[in-house]
Amino acid sequence: MNALPEHKTSAHLTPSKAAMVPFVSVENMMRLVHHIGMQDTLKGIAAYIEDDFKRWESFDKTPRLGSHTEDGVMELMPTSDGLDYGFKYVNCHPKNIKSGLQTVVGFGLLANVDTGYPVLLTEMTLLTALRTAATSAVMAKMLAPKGARVMAMIGNGAQSEFQAVALQAIVGIEEVRLFDIDPAATEKAARNLAGTGLKVTCCTSAQDAIQGAHIITTCTADKQNATVLSDNMVGAGVHINAIGGDCPGKTELAEAILHRANIFVEYPPQTRIEGEIQQLAEDHPVTELWQVMTGQAQGRTSQDQITLFDSVGFAIEDFSALRFIRDQIVGSDFFEALDLLADPDDPRDLFGMVKRCHP
Repeated sequence: MNALPEHKTSAHLTPSKAAMVPFVSVENMMRLVHHIGMQDTLKGIAAYIEDDFKRWESFDKTPRLGSHTEDGVMELMPTSDGLDYGFKYVNCHPKNIKSGLQTVVGFGLLANVDTGYPVLLTEMTLLTALRTAATSAVMAKMLAPKGARVMAMIGNGAQSEFQAVALQAIVGIEEVRLFDIDPAATEKAARNLAGTGLKVTCCTSAQDAIQGAHIITTCTADKQNATVLSDNMVGAGVHINAIGGDCPGKTELAEAILHRANIFVEYPPQTRIEGEIQQLAEDHPVTELWQVMTGQAQGRTSQDQITLFDSVGFAIEDFSALRFIRDQIVGSDFFEALDLLADPDDPRDLFGMVKRCHP
């Protein structure tokens, strides 16, 4: 190790507490989930999402910033409530699965608005799966028909088990009916869900999967306008969580279904670009979910109604998940302190800090 200059001791080189940012790695995220419990983690994130949606008007809101390529998209998702600022980096590259890579990866940051100093840096590949599932369950709790106990899960990739367990924990589903065009994905999901208490049924088609289902979740990855559900497949009295559509030119539902459903969205300016409703006219009526949560709009009004959560994922949900993790790691060992911020003794003397610490 290089010797320090005589006038600069190792104590002076030690960053202040404010400069050390808590970092939650993938390993520590998994440890934290095991410590809390999967269902309780999902319930906890769901509670934070509900709290934040109920104070929706206090947030900065903007559609996410996307860089689109032929193979995928890379996005930044920022928001602030005036006290904290958060953002997530996330991608979606469906072709990655053929190379043994994740379709979606991410990381996120939470910062204090007063100082601009980060207070949390965390992996968000796992956390995105958790918050997406928690969001789906919150919306299904509001919009699904009473007594919903059977869920169809069409698309059995990385998100599917989280979705099923979240709806079990928060909505009370008892059976999940699985279908994927790749039978190996269905086998994987069924294997992972064994022991959860859910009745798991593996199906050979989407039509088979939705038989008897009160909640239909679509979660496919292809970056294209697809028809995962055709109009004749969807009867009265169901709730649909359409979570696979998340960028321009990528949808899962036949347009005719949209005309028969009451559509609920997170943030219309983003959903009209990325969601199922990109197929519809700009003035097609939709209901914002925060308005249902605060009693300013109605959710499900009859058992025969078709309700559709046109989910694209919004920055406030990531903000909620970041807040949840920040609060859970206090006083724990589920993070490491990361030397991320330059911290000169004199805040005006950044150059001098570098000069005095030369090899």
